Amino acid sequence: MAGNTLLISPDDLVDDGLLDADEVFRYYLPETNTVNFEGAQAVKTKLFDIAYHHFTKSASADDLLGFDRFKAKESFWLDDFALYETLKLHYKGKPWYTWDEAFKRRDKQALASFGKANQIEIDFIKWLQFKFFSQWTNLKIYSNQRGVRFLGDMPFYVSYDSVDVWTHPEIFSLDKNKNMTGIAGVPPDYFNANGQLWDMPVYRWDKLESTGYSWWIDRMKKNREFFDLIRLDHFRAFYDYWEVPVGESVAINGSWKPGPGSAIFDAFKQSLGGLPFIAEDLGDVSQGVYELRDKIGLAGMNLLHYAFGDDMPVSVHIPHNHVVNSVTYTGTHDNNTTMGWYQENTTPKERKRLASYLRARVNKGNVSHLLMELCYSSVSAIAIIPLQDVLGLDAEARMNMPSTKRNNWGWRLLSRQLKPEIAARIRRLVKLYNR
Repeated sequence: MAGNTLLISPDDLVDDGLLDADEVFRYYLPETNTVNFEGAQAVKTKLFDIAYHHFTKSASADDLLGFDRFKAKESFWLDDFALYETLKLHYKGKPWYTWDEAFKRRDKQALASFGKANQIEIDFIKWLQFKFFSQWTNLKIYSNQRGVRFLGDMPFYVSYDSVDVWTHPEIFSLDKNKNMTGIAGVPPDYFNANGQLWDMPVYRWDKLESTGYSWWIDRMKKNREFFDLIRLDHFRAFYDYWEVPVGESVAINGSWKPGPGSAIFDAFKQSLGGLPFIAEDLGDVSQGVYELRDKIGLAGMNLLHYAFGDDMPVSVHIPHNHVVNSVTYTGTHDNNTTMGWYQENTTPKERKRLASYLRARVNKGNVSHLLMELCYSSVSAIAIIPLQDVLGLDAEARMNMPSTKRNNWGWRLLSRQLKPEIAARIRRLVKLYNR
């Protein structure tokens, strides 16, 4: 290995008998937009194993020193993470709350003994993180030097089966046996008449406040290393959040509980030197959420897909009501593509309003381009177009269906889809609307 590049190609691995040719060409270089995650992961795992073996045998002194420095610098989270991942493998993927009691409760002697017996596996997990951090840092530096900034997306909650909950159970709503007592979700909304039940524990904000929100601050600092700007998913939960009692099968029977409000953002500002955030303020949002967003000065979000309902003249999503300190999208990763939205999700009245507003004849063939131009023409400081809309794709290219667990996040771009005429269209809009 030289720097961050593995000096082995898939062809070499096939020739050496380390990978099966069908695996490589089916998963490593697929010709479809949909990813087969299990197949791709199998190939990737083999590649990682080979690469790590190569590193341990052939790494330069500088690479070894860099790895040691990384482990020392990131030990405050890396040690627990690597131990957790290795235990997950040991228990064949079972969640931490089903592990033997000593590991479930993080008995120091048991963890030390396991760590000593599995040092090679633990070091491999750390090495993967080392390579990822190194490569991401190089990519970010390269991009920033060319005027490209990275926008990250931070989930509000974390999974019950996560290293965060395993190592910090005191800041989550768990009982003495580490079972969840309060589950996160949202009430009935645009996406689901039963609401959404996320099977993630809500936070103990009293405990977090007593620590000065240290866990959240560490989380934000690490994300700031990765991204120039961070979208705070489910921003409304900083104001109030929907908590569902354990045992409910749907989210209807929950209740609103107060979040930390502006206090946590005061802590962020002091620790980060600013608030580099975008507030995802969509869905069932009260006036209090908007007031919190405006009090701390965050940009909110406008979605054109939401702009053409009965409230169109006064909707916050319609362009004539946009403000500069906001971000406008055609739709986000949680929405249908614009063509899919037009075909499957709009009513005749919404289509009529859309045509009237655009003063154009709208159809499935031009709706993506028309909304893309409308998005770019907004006064919002930032305009974001999903690539599926840039390409004018239908619902088959949808990225995610909220409140479902299957067939999501599998779409990907193929190089042949990026054509010169698409670049020319974007260039025209960027110049026309000073983007």
